[in-house]
Amino acid sequence: MSLPPITPAVLSALAPTGKLRAGINFQNPLLTKLGPNGEQSGVAVDLVHELAKRLNVPIEVIVYHSAGELAESVASGKWDVSVLAVEAERAKDIAFAGATTEIEATYMVPPGSKLQKVEDVDSPGVRIALGAKSGYDLYLARTLKHAQRVPIAGSGAAFKHFVDNKLDAYAGLKTEMVKFAAQLPGARLLDGRFMTVCHTAGVPRGRGAAGESFLNAFVEAVKAEGLVQQWINKSGVAGLSAAPLTGQ
Repeated sequence: MSLPPITPAVLSALAPTGKLRAGINFQNPLLTKLGPNGEQSGVAVDLVHELAKRLNVPIEVIVYHSAGELAESVASGKWDVSVLAVEAERAKDIAFAGATTEIEATYMVPPGSKLQKVEDVDSPGVRIALGAKSGYDLYLARTLKHAQRVPIAGSGAAFKHFVDNKLDAYAGLKTEMVKFAAQLPGARLLDGRFMTVCHTAGVPRGRGAAGESFLNAFVEAVKAEGLVQQWINKSGVAGLSAAPLTGQ
């Protein structure tokens, strides 16, 4: 799949300083990993390095420690491209390309819970622990009608809060849920999902249509070429899938 030409307008949008400054949340174990000596890896890292390669510019990866911190820094001018969960509130300020990866989000309930299916969770009196300002937190903030969200910074801290304070449910991504469930014998993952979380690259709004168009074409190209699936396989993250091509 061919990309649009790399025009001055594209470079002005995606690499205005002469390099691609990529904001990456390294607290997302689905898409990132930091080695013992600071080595960076994961699908998000591979994605932005490939983008810099195709733009023929050097890359600077800017480390963030939460999705909320990264998303809220969009107006700072510190980064040109980020990789985040696609979410309507964020999309007001970030022009996202088509989805790169997707994974299901569901609920975990403690031993002995009477909650049996995803739909049961949105009930009066139900308290849900979850990672603050994550894509699924923002989604549930808009869609829950009865249950109470209890946002905690970091998915691991949210799970600990769920256990220590005997909350009724924990919301998160299925891949993480499997690991956490092993720490709470008798806990159950509810069948189904309340949403599918899609991650992809985005550029701050206002950079121009040329940059947005190039970024979208780039994401479709790396999916079509099988690179996204290769990066997922290399990362070893179970449950993470390459998103379908746009229009399929």
